[in-house]
Amino acid sequence: MNSTPFAPDAPWRIDRSRLAALAERPARDWTIDIVDGTGSTNADLMEQLRASRRDGTPVVRIAYSQTAGRGRRGRAWLAEPGNALLMSVGCVLKRPIEGLSGLSLAIGTAVLDALARLPLSPSARPALKWPNDVLLDDGKLAGILIETAWNTPDATAVVIGIGMNLHGAEQLAAQVDDANRLSASPAQGATPATLARAWPDANLTDTLAALLNALDAALPRFEAEGFRPFRQRWIDAHAWAGREVALIDQGMEVTRGIASGVDDSGQLLIDAPEGPRAVATGELTLRLAKERP
Repeated sequence: MNSTPFAPDAPWRIDRSRLAALAERPARDWTIDIVDGTGSTNADLMEQLRASRRDGTPVVRIAYSQTAGRGRRGRAWLAEPGNALLMSVGCVLKRPIEGLSGLSLAIGTAVLDALARLPLSPSARPALKWPNDVLLDDGKLAGILIETAWNTPDATAVVIGIGMNLHGAEQLAAQVDDANRLSASPAQGATPATLARAWPDANLTDTLAALLNALDAALPRFEAEGFRPFRQRWIDAHAWAGREVALIDQGMEVTRGIASGVDDSGQLLIDAPEGPRAVATGELTLRLAKERP
């Protein structure tokens, strides 16, 4: 596991005393591990959960730097130390693996709830893009990556990765452009946004506390009821509601239609020319229809 030391008094470091004051139950009951650097916080917790195979309170791992951070479809997650919150939460949900449908969408609504706890500008427009992106004023603010470590007929160990941009918008945009030029399948519609756009004093400590509080409320509710109680909240924040979208499979457009919402399992609902269609998470890539592959 990689470890890259940074100045111990760097102003962007998480203040554990302030975190304990701002966070509610999670700061006291959850294991919160903060490291300077690692390959991937998700990979770290996947290994830990596979080794333990035990229930218990959630464990959180945060890194100031990742050398192998990734998002959906294996795309790299780019961030400079102090400019992004890079965190993963490992927990065991008492649901079979098929009962996790819609979890990434539910976590998206939890991120919105966390943002509502922060002093964002009244003009800020947080929104959700199916299936796992959080937008701010149409730019990508955060991404969510869900992985499963193990499962039984009545429980599943999951790792929930969240990467959120706080500062460094211009630098981040340049990195994304460079990555896309070198990639065989560049990310589309991935213009980055940073929290500092709506909150100039954005910091890791307050943002982490807000996320912990929101996740502490969302995870037990999802465990008990699944995605259904989160559905309307997600629909209300759907960035592309009523807009024409294109479904892409391996770089080729499969169909297009009007995004009309999501169902109780988190599938995207599209009014396509051939009739209504429900799209499962991970099945296809979604873009606005004007964006051609």
